[in-house]
Amino acid sequence: MRRLDIAPRKDYRQRLEQIGFSFHSWDDYWHENACYAFSAAQIDELEAATEELHALCVDAARFVIERDRFDQLGIPAAFHQPIADAFARGEPSLYGRFDLAYDGHHPPKLLEYNADTPTSLLETAVAQWYWLEEYRAASGRELDQFNSVHEKLVARWRAIAGAGLAQVDFASVADNEEDWVCTHYLMDTAAQAGLGTSHIYMEDIGWDPLLRAFVDLAGRPLQTLFKLYPWEWLMREPFSEHIPGCSTRFVEPMWKALLSCKGLLPILWERNPGHPNLLEAHFTPGRLASYARKPLFSREGANIELYENGELHHSDGGPYGAEGHIYQALHPLARFGPGYPVIGAWVVGDEAAGMCIREDDTPITTNLARFVPHYFD
Repeated sequence: MRRLDIAPRKDYRQRLEQIGFSFHSWDDYWHENACYAFSAAQIDELEAATEELHALCVDAARFVIERDRFDQLGIPAAFHQPIADAFARGEPSLYGRFDLAYDGHHPPKLLEYNADTPTSLLETAVAQWYWLEEYRAASGRELDQFNSVHEKLVARWRAIAGAGLAQVDFASVADNEEDWVCTHYLMDTAAQAGLGTSHIYMEDIGWDPLLRAFVDLAGRPLQTLFKLYPWEWLMREPFSEHIPGCSTRFVEPMWKALLSCKGLLPILWERNPGHPNLLEAHFTPGRLASYARKPLFSREGANIELYENGELHHSDGGPYGAEGHIYQALHPLARFGPGYPVIGAWVVGDEAAGMCIREDDTPITTNLARFVPHYFD
C-alpha cells in the first residue's frame, strides 16, 4: 500500500461534472493529485475482511434481538419488536460501508459500520473508475481497481425486485446536494435493473391514516421507499408512531439500524473476543487506558474523542452523544504523506463490492476528508 503523487487530468473537473458529480471541489473533496496503490494480495485481504465483518455484524444483530439488548443500542422501545419482526422476515438490505483502518501490513481493523445511509457512492462506483481507465491508458500498465459497486447494485435491485417489486420511491433531505446526487445515482442503478423510480424530499412525505401508508404530495402511497435518512432520526420523528405496522416497505430495512449503531461494536467484541479484524470495545472504558470515545450515533467523525493513556488527545465537536457512548481501543491511523487514510469497504447485499479511500489531515475522519482514487497491480 503506497500513496503516490501524480498529475491530475487537465480537464478532470469537466469530466466529473459530466457524470453528475457536482460537488467535487467543495473543500478540495475530490483529490486526484495523488492515488493509493495496492497489491492484489492486499485487495484480497480487504475483500475477505469485509465479507467476514458483515457476517459477524448480522450475527451480532441476531444476538441483540434474541437477548433483548436493544436499550444498549439506544433503540426506542416502540421499535424493539418491529425490528425483530423485520429481521425474522428477512427484509432485504441494499448496501453498507465499513470504515477500516489499514496500513497494508497488519490486518484491517473495523472502526465502524455505516450500514444505513452511506454516501460517496457516485465517486466510488463511477468517478474513480473513469479516472482509472484514463490513468491506465496513460501509464500503459495493466492496472485494476477493487470496484464492482455499480454492477452489484444493479444486480441487487433485481434480486430485491424478485418478489414483484416494480416501483421504488427515493427520498433525500431538501437542500442537500451531496445526498441528492447519491440518491439519484441509486435511482439510476434501480432503473437499470428495470424498476420504475421517482424522487421525493423527506419533508414532503405525508401520512394517510385510511391507507395506513406514507404518501407523496399527490396522495399516492409510497409502497417501497428508499430513504437516505437515518433510522435513528426516523424513530424519533413525530410521525414515527405510524412506522410499525404501516404498509410502506423500507430500504434500508429497519433492522439495519442495529448494524449502523456504534453500540454494535462492544457486542461484536463480546461475541468474537480477539478477532483479528476487531478492536476491543465496551460500553464503559473499563481497563482501556487509550481509547476512542464514540457516540452511539454520530456522523462524519463528530463528537469523537481520542484518549491516550487517559488524557484527551484529540476531539471533534458536534451535536451527538445524548443517547450514550461506547469505548473502543485506540488504533491510530497510519499516516501516508499529508494524511490519514480510512478504507471505505462497500457491501452490496452480503457481498464485498469495492472500496474508496477518504483521507483527512487529522486522526479523526471528518466531513473535510479528501476522496483519493486507488488502483492495484
